[in-house]
Amino acid sequence: MSDKPDLSIDQLLALRTAAARLQERFSGVFSTETIERFLYHSYDEFASRAAVAQWLPLLAERFAVQRLTALARVEGRGDDHRPIVLFLCVHNAGRSQMALGFFEYLAGEMAIGWSGGSEPASQIDPAAIEAMAERGIDISREFPKPWTDEVVRAADVIVTMGCGDACPIFPGKRYEDWSVDDPAGLDLADVRVVRDDIERRVRTLIGEIAAVPS
Repeated sequence: MSDKPDLSIDQLLALRTAAARLQERFSGVFSTETIERFLYHSYDEFASRAAVAQWLPLLAERFAVQRLTALARVEGRGDDHRPIVLFLCVHNAGRSQMALGFFEYLAGEMAIGWSGGSEPASQIDPAAIEAMAERGIDISREFPKPWTDEVVRAADVIVTMGCGDACPIFPGKRYEDWSVDDPAGLDLADVRVVRDDIERRVRTLIGEIAAVPS
């Protein structure tokens, strides 16, 4: 891995360790160069807006896993045939994160859930975290991230929530546009209303996915 002069020794070590884990995970699927390119690009994506710099290598690794998994499916290099649902909003800090939290909790191993935003925030909305915790779902370890071309192309269902013309359109995808209030700036009582609306919609979506023959 080529060193980046703007990184500390600890960050470089963390990225090298992340790269080694990714190479083991995607052995025989992608080259070392491809893996490192996605990891570094993911790191740079978060570096300018991350709330806690010490977590950057971990965030970069987690995002690189998602992107490489998506690319493997798009290029026919690996696919477990589970449906992928992508939840998109503007900041990926409230609505789409709550939807993802419910989806992963309720769908279990039946499907894969991802999320993204057109203008990712620096952190998850604290009120959204608290509202979801009331339902026994922890989204505090999630992080706002952008959507990328390979992630959108790999998704089977794309749910949009308020991203308007910025939302990516690809042929052959199932799209749903959910008219859901943005929880940003709302008090907890109002965020609960948004949360419950999202839960109803997610439950309906999962029921529809489950009814489709694999």
